[in-house]
Amino acid sequence: MDKEIKKTSLKESKDAGLNISITTTNVIDDIETEWRFVENLGVQSPGQNFDFIKVWLDILDINPEDQYFSVLKIDNVPIIITALEATKMMGVKTLMPFTKSQVGVEAPLVNAKAMAKFSEQEQKSLWQALIKSFKVFDLIYIPYVPDDALYSQLGMSAPADMLYRSEFENWEQCNIEQRTRSRRKHDKQHSAKLNALGDVSFEEIGADNKNIDNIISLMFEQRAQRFKIMGIKNPFTEEQRKFYHEITKKNGAMKVVLHVLRLNDEIIAIRYNIVHQEHMFCLISSMSTKIKVQIAAPGKQNLLRVMQTIFDAGTRVYDMGAGLTDEKRHWCNSLTPLRHFYIPLSPFGFIIAHLHRMKKTLRFHIKNSKKLAGLLKKLRKKMRMLRAK
Repeated sequence: MDKEIKKTSLKESKDAGLNISITTTNVIDDIETEWRFVENLGVQSPGQNFDFIKVWLDILDINPEDQYFSVLKIDNVPIIITALEATKMMGVKTLMPFTKSQVGVEAPLVNAKAMAKFSEQEQKSLWQALIKSFKVFDLIYIPYVPDDALYSQLGMSAPADMLYRSEFENWEQCNIEQRTRSRRKHDKQHSAKLNALGDVSFEEIGADNKNIDNIISLMFEQRAQRFKIMGIKNPFTEEQRKFYHEITKKNGAMKVVLHVLRLNDEIIAIRYNIVHQEHMFCLISSMSTKIKVQIAAPGKQNLLRVMQTIFDAGTRVYDMGAGLTDEKRHWCNSLTPLRHFYIPLSPFGFIIAHLHRMKKTLRFHIKNSKKLAGLLKKLRKKMRMLRAK
């Protein structure tokens, strides 16, 4: 395939007088140097990691002609990196992040320190300059973007979910601030139930462990069983499962770490994490579906041991992703609102963006209304019962 590389110098910006240069390409390696430079300043998601995306492209066999990468520089300093896939949404040509909703945050990678120096109008000019590279499309759709100043001028948006993180200097601080008397009581009860079943052990496993592939396969088996019980379609395709195996073999700035809880040497809970600098991201968790084991809450017991371990070992942020669960309610002290962003590039894109935005907004309000969410939950339960007959 011939490379499609476009370079545009926009020096005529009257508002900011910025010396902007933009490179867009279908080849990820063309912007590796710039990408790794910005990534080294800190990421908010594994999806902003160069190696993560490159392996994703290889394993999922995404057509090179559907890959679009861009870097915006000012005075030759990288400011914004985007990695987008050409696809279709509701019939219109759309660009959106490669990993869709797999990694919690799908935002473009931004040099936060440099971006913060610009006014809102200047930031808007930067985004608009970058977007001009994609005029052949109808719409750019970027879901799950943090609701903060870095992205406020990106485009129109709809409320998404909440991102949950635990941020602590050490386990003692986490223990004091997050574990109430009631929480300690429940942890103690679950621990007693689990210990009554046999020998309990906890282990942190790195990519060099010879059994890591078998453990990851078991994790996906446990998840599949759980999805079946809940009547939910398994969202992990064969290619995606293969990706989570393959990414363990990368030896760059990002590492894969598994946290494993065993009962009598049998694995009963697993957490799959990506580590980047002092930031740990939990992408997948699973636990045994055996009733006698579930009574002892192996998933919660595994997470308790994770929290007791990681902060004293140097982790400062444990990212548990979007969407509220009991585990996140108990452990997360940092909550960041997320938004879905829409950038229409044509009249058709404008119409689809507004329709999709209305749908997402309605879904958000239903999900966050106890009454409406309760009715929806009952409806889904009845549907599962009807399908089971």
